[in-house]
Amino acid sequence: MSTVLPPDPDPTGAPDSHHAPRKIDYLVVYGHSNILYWWPVWLVAFILAAVTYVEGQQMAVVPDGTVVERDRAVAGVDGRHDVLVAPPGKKFQLAQEEGQHSPAGMTVSSSNGLGVIFVATLLVVAISSTILLRGLVSIIALMVMIAAAVSFELLGWWNDILLFLGGLDIRMNAAGYLAVAIPLFLAWVAIVFLYDRATYIVFDQGQIRFVQEVGDAEIALQSEGAIVEKKRNDVFRHWLLGFGTGDLVVRVGGPTGPTIELENVIAINRKLPLIQRLVKEKSITVEEGTA
Repeated sequence: MSTVLPPDPDPTGAPDSHHAPRKIDYLVVYGHSNILYWWPVWLVAFILAAVTYVEGQQMAVVPDGTVVERDRAVAGVDGRHDVLVAPPGKKFQLAQEEGQHSPAGMTVSSSNGLGVIFVATLLVVAISSTILLRGLVSIIALMVMIAAAVSFELLGWWNDILLFLGGLDIRMNAAGYLAVAIPLFLAWVAIVFLYDRATYIVFDQGQIRFVQEVGDAEIALQSEGAIVEKKRNDVFRHWLLGFGTGDLVVRVGGPTGPTIELENVIAINRKLPLIQRLVKEKSITVEEGTA
C-alpha cells in the first residue's frame, strides 16, 4: 500500500520541483552518543580564544616575591616604565640571555569573566548531557545560571564578585581555550558523523533491521505489530542542546516483545510519523524535503 501526500497547489499550474513527491521504501535512523550535546563547549572555547587574542593582554609567570616598581629607568630602553622586579637570586621563566628582550608571557583577557563563562558552560553541558533533568524548575534554574553568567560578564561584575569571595581569579590563556576546543571539535565531528553511524535502525518493507552496538551483526525482525514511540523528552538536553533530538523505542511483536532503543535521534519528531507509516504501509510517498 502506498500513500501519496499531494503537493501544494500552484495557481500558475507549473510543476513545483521543490515539493515534488518521492517514494520511500526504507528509512535509516541513526542514534548518537551524548557527545552530540557538547557542541557549546568547543564553540564557546573558540569564541573565547578569539576574544582573548583580539584583546591582546599579556600575563607573566613570576617567582614568589616579585614586586612592581613604577616609573623606573630600564637599561637599553628609552624612557621610564613600570617594571617587575624579581627577588634576589631568582629569574623570570621567560628571561633569555642578558641584553635580549623577552615577551611578557601568555595572551590572556584582562577580565576573569571569560574564565567564569567557560567553566559555567562546561559544568552545565556536563550535567545536562549525563543526567536527565526532570521538571520545569530545573530547566529554569539552568537558564537563569547561564543568563546570569553572561550578564555579569557584560556588566563587568565578575572581577568584583570573585574578589569579594576571597580573591578568586579564573583565567585561561588563548592557547588553553584552543587546547580544549580543537581536540573536542575533532572528536565531536568524528564521533557524530562517523562512529555514531555504525549504530542504526533500518525500517524496511516488512522488516526492521538494527545494529545497536558498533561491530555487531545486523539483526532483522518482522515489522508487523511493531510499536514505535518516543521514550522521553528532556527540554534542556533534547531541545536546547540537541535542537529536537529524542530517544526512539521500538517494540516488536506487541507490548511484551523485544525492545529496541536508539538514543539521541536527531529530528525525531519529524521522523517518527514517517517511521510509523512505513511500519504500517511498507512504503510511502512524501514531499521532497520532509524525509
